[in-house]
Amino acid sequence: MRKNFGAKTYMYPMPVLIIGTYGKDGTPDAMNAAWGGISDTDQIMLSLDRSHKTFANILERGAFTVSMADAEHVTECDYVGVVSANNVPDKFARAGFHAVKSSFVDAPIIEELPMTLECKLLKEEDGLVFGRIVNVSADEKILGSNGKIDPSKFSPITFDSVNNAYIKLGDVCGKAFSDGLKLK
Repeated sequence: MRKNFGAKTYMYPMPVLIIGTYGKDGTPDAMNAAWGGISDTDQIMLSLDRSHKTFANILERGAFTVSMADAEHVTECDYVGVVSANNVPDKFARAGFHAVKSSFVDAPIIEELPMTLECKLLKEEDGLVFGRIVNVSADEKILGSNGKIDPSKFSPITFDSVNNAYIKLGDVCGKAFSDGLKLK
């Protein structure tokens, strides 16, 4: 038996994306966004409310970064989602974040968050922001022995919109592009 919930934004996993920008004066800003994802082989799409300072910063600078929130920084990542830079201009610093200028785009990399997509604005349509991923940077501490990013070394989190909670992503349960071949 199934239970119907109606039209809701329930999806698992829902990424917890921390969007980094610089304001007109060069002040770093960050916001927490769950509505976004990969939209093409080298593109990301974010659904942002136009009232956010981050939205204006993206349009002004033509660039942004997207860091993956992790379990170690859940409090800081939630803070930049519940506080508006329109009201608290130094919320980036108050979160305890430190900015490092990207070498690829005019946007900050958040030093504390170990994985970041560095993006150039492609276009904006009705609050949907499309960016070209020009680089992915990762702290060496989250790389496995194979030189690739190892999610178990930084514990990315997902947003549980049903229960308003954050969940740490878990163990590997299968091999992509492989396990399904057993059914051929």
